[in-house]
Amino acid sequence: MAESVAAEPVRLDQAMVDALRAEAAEGPEPAHTGTATKETQVIAIYGKGGIGKSFTLANLSYMMSQQGKRVLLIGCDPKSDTTSLLFGGKACPTIIETSARKKDAGEPVQIGDVCFKRDGVFAMELGGPEVGRGCGGRGIIHGFELLEKLGFHDWGFDYVLLDFLGDVVCGGFGLPIARDMCQKVIVVGSNDLQSLYVANNVCSAVQYFRKLGGNVGVAGLVVNKDDGTGEAEAFAEAVGIPLLAAIPADEDIRRKSANYQIVGRPEDRWGPLFERLGDAVAGAPPVLPNPLTQDELLGLFSSEETGRDFVLEPASLEDMCGGEVSTRASLEVVYDDV
Repeated sequence: MAESVAAEPVRLDQAMVDALRAEAAEGPEPAHTGTATKETQVIAIYGKGGIGKSFTLANLSYMMSQQGKRVLLIGCDPKSDTTSLLFGGKACPTIIETSARKKDAGEPVQIGDVCFKRDGVFAMELGGPEVGRGCGGRGIIHGFELLEKLGFHDWGFDYVLLDFLGDVVCGGFGLPIARDMCQKVIVVGSNDLQSLYVANNVCSAVQYFRKLGGNVGVAGLVVNKDDGTGEAEAFAEAVGIPLLAAIPADEDIRRKSANYQIVGRPEDRWGPLFERLGDAVAGAPPVLPNPLTQDELLGLFSSEETGRDFVLEPASLEDMCGGEVSTRASLEVVYDDV
């Protein structure tokens, strides 16, 4: 008969226990709320896929350049479509594909191979692996490694805007928050549960890395395709972040964007909206958000829309087997006490 030997428990003296409890009870330091002190403000913009990050950023970066700011826009979404609106629908060669091609040819990557400009806006795409052939987040990490080799930290921009997919569960997409690569985060959402779920996840990531000693905060929420129902505004108020702008669900915006036209021009009908957004993005301080629980997030919507009044009914083993359940002998190995 086998004999089980229990490991001797590790015992801590009371002073050590008290010290650990005191440390665990300490909350994170408050997020920095002053003006960013670095010469270049690096701002990461997150949102659910298809919510309009690329539309928002193309027009925002264009307007900021018209306001006299030196702006670099970097697309960090594997779809590589952040710059398509800025360049009239043309696909921008990505850093990852250019790097692979140049490596095969034994040539170094030059700035002009991957960075392009329009009316004062500089833009590039990191890109991602082919479908089914790699991790998008790992592609982001590889892209930033190459950017550092190209002298990213020495470039003289006033603002660097990073367009990220909202899946911060992935280490690659959470890179700017996890490694303090940006000073602040902006989330783009709408009055729908899915986009606010992503925005709430981003707030959770910011809070998590603050507890680990990070310094990134959330500067605010941009509501895109605003239909006036107010859920996104209620979300911003609930988590404690400012509402930077509300871009309406307007047919003129939809039509112009579909034709790859920039609406963030000073002379355009929507110019004043993006002027205000540009000022807000530049000046909004990073704050520490208070993310919502799933039930609190659902509470922003009516029960008719979310179905949250539904009562969970536990399933039984009989349900799972489709009828009666036969009792089987246990396969567990039982050791007798010695």
